[in-house]
Amino acid sequence: MSDPVIGRRALLRGAGGLAALAALPSLSACGTGTSRATSGGAKGGKAVVVRDSGGSYGEALQKAIYTPFTQETGINVQVVNLQGTQMLAQIKQGRPQFDLINNSMMDHFKFGAQDALEKLDLDRIKSLKSARIPHDQIADHAVGNSFYGQCMAYRTDAFGGRKPQSWADFWDTKAFKGSRSMCNPDADLPELEFALLADGVPMDKLYPLDLDRAFKVLTRLRSDIKKFWDSGPLPGVLLSRQEVTMSTVWDGRIADLEKQGVPVARQLNGMRRQFQGYAIAKGAAHVDAAYQLMDYALRPEVQAALAKAFPSNPSSPVAYEKLTAEERNALAGAPQYYDKGFDLDIDWWLKNEAAVTKRWLEWARG
Repeated sequence: MSDPVIGRRALLRGAGGLAALAALPSLSACGTGTSRATSGGAKGGKAVVVRDSGGSYGEALQKAIYTPFTQETGINVQVVNLQGTQMLAQIKQGRPQFDLINNSMMDHFKFGAQDALEKLDLDRIKSLKSARIPHDQIADHAVGNSFYGQCMAYRTDAFGGRKPQSWADFWDTKAFKGSRSMCNPDADLPELEFALLADGVPMDKLYPLDLDRAFKVLTRLRSDIKKFWDSGPLPGVLLSRQEVTMSTVWDGRIADLEKQGVPVARQLNGMRRQFQGYAIAKGAAHVDAAYQLMDYALRPEVQAALAKAFPSNPSSPVAYEKLTAEERNALAGAPQYYDKGFDLDIDWWLKNEAAVTKRWLEWARG
């Protein structure tokens, strides 16, 4: 088994997360980040600056949301890719160089706790009602627009035609032979919930997580974990190269491999859902335009357009009705799959992330 790569983000989580990031002198206190693109076709001087994570997701946002928004409203969309420490530093200085933030709901809760976000006036977001956004994804400072699911993926040619059905099967290396891969905190939160599900804990009884029990179950699998993945594409690479027969994975990462003919599939039983959402930076220069872009992006037809451009799961149940059966069934958020998974308990993780990550690092190093 290879040693896990322990990166900077994991160490920071173990040291207290965002507060530790903000204290690091090596990061510019006024970093402007990278401006990726602007939407063409705007008339006049109206503009809004949105932060997103870039990459293929950013390209999909540009195609499905930013460009058509500019065409409809005349408001130019400028995009920056900033890390949390940079955003927080700018907001604390009263000079954020961005207005709308596209980020995880968990990060929005962290920012909200530090008075870094505007309290939302929900009456200004008309699409909340038409999109039927779930109430548990509407917070004082943020609204969920999509989710990604963390689930298992496996090689379909590895087990003589048998298909793993549960996390107990992921842990059963006698019936389902081969090495495993699980995530490093550089990529996502430690996967303690999966260990507890493998040990028989019901999905609706997971929280508060029993840490001693979870790490005991993780230890049973430790020698079979070939690598802890630290980036979204890596599980697919490991499966494609047959270095592992099963891996945890972000659900959208498997579709492309299947299209390429790689014998892989995902199992959504016990999937952990984490929501992405929108918030407005405290002190934003273009608050009105930020509300308009948020309202536009949450429309069910726009969420559906994004799902066609990127394997993101809309928060709006109406959005799924605007997809073909094939498009809908490819998404982990489709109605027939939804009850197979559970929502990450943000409150629990906010209180325990630093301690759990520190313990995970010590456990992974043996």
